[in-house]
Amino acid sequence: MSVRRFISVTTAVLLLCMQWPAAAQDTKAQESRKARLEKEIADIDRLLRENGSRSKSALSDLTLIQRQIVNRKELIAESDRQIDSVQRAIADKQAGIDLMQRRLDTLSYYYARLVKNSYKNRDSRKWYMYILASENIGQAFRRFGYLKNLSNEMNGQAAKIKEMKASLEQEKAALESMKEQFRAIRDARRQEVASLQAEEDNYRKVVTGLRRDERKYRQELAKKRREVEALNREIAAIIRKAAASGSGKGTGKAAEADIKLSGEFANNKGRLPWPVSGTVVEGFGQHYHPVFKNVKLPFNNGVTIAVARDAEVKAVFDGIVRQIVVMPGYSQCVLVQHGEYFTFYCKLKNVAVRSGEKITLGQTIGTVDTVNGENQLHFELWSGRTPQNPETWLRR
Repeated sequence: MSVRRFISVTTAVLLLCMQWPAAAQDTKAQESRKARLEKEIADIDRLLRENGSRSKSALSDLTLIQRQIVNRKELIAESDRQIDSVQRAIADKQAGIDLMQRRLDTLSYYYARLVKNSYKNRDSRKWYMYILASENIGQAFRRFGYLKNLSNEMNGQAAKIKEMKASLEQEKAALESMKEQFRAIRDARRQEVASLQAEEDNYRKVVTGLRRDERKYRQELAKKRREVEALNREIAAIIRKAAASGSGKGTGKAAEADIKLSGEFANNKGRLPWPVSGTVVEGFGQHYHPVFKNVKLPFNNGVTIAVARDAEVKAVFDGIVRQIVVMPGYSQCVLVQHGEYFTFYCKLKNVAVRSGEKITLGQTIGTVDTVNGENQLHFELWSGRTPQNPETWLRR
């Protein structure tokens, strides 16, 4: 009977050992998501500090703060999910430990009775008489075997109890480690909530400032709209010229090379590397002002990425530099052709390539300039004469 109980307890231990790796894997995935969010929040904090009083655009700060708040809320939600997961794991671990403890107590109880009875009958003469009183030699051997098995059973049960106790101590140590993890996550969540409240206060402060200076802001917005429209016209003209002179319209090896490059570029949709590390503060397409809801912002043919000061800009694919231009509000801009596709890199301070130069994936194109107190890269991607949403082409 005690052997069967030991097997049951051993099974419970194995089940606990199987549950813990699954919980650990879930926690690892949650930690990975949290690390990504924490990195982006830290990057935004740095960008806001670098902007400081240099930035002349409250809208840019407002966009960064909005993104920060969204990430912070997601981080808190992730912490809540992690807390729930750890709490469930703690409850399962505690239930398993309680089960092990009850079965160990039962095993110890029967072992104690076995030892007690053996002690009462410890006189070896009784054992000899028990064997000698056998009716035949077969019964004598069976009785001898019983006594021998009894001794082995006692020794085996003692070893099993010792092993069970060691396993139970290990499970208790693991439980305590999980509780410490829970306390650390809970404390971190409290800090995240406090940070969220501070960020929301900052957001309201920026919104109040924008509303107070609405007339001034609308004037700045009109200027920006003119700059964007001028840039769009310039890019469209450059691309028309480049498309007319190449991109499969010629003959021979050059045309074949363009077609091949176009196919390779298209096959990498969704896998292209980002030209720079940063935070997207304005996505592709038409957007409305976050405060003045009836105000349309200039249509964005690409994405605007807030970056660290003097960040290096890399080519997203092999190609040929078609033109380098200077535009008001955008500093230097570089157009790179990839067969029938084009990428455009704007707001560059130093340009490291020349017009007509063949460049390769990851090659440095230049460094980001500081324009109106902000460090941002404007990046566009075109298929022929049609602008594309870069975020659908770039690696997630």
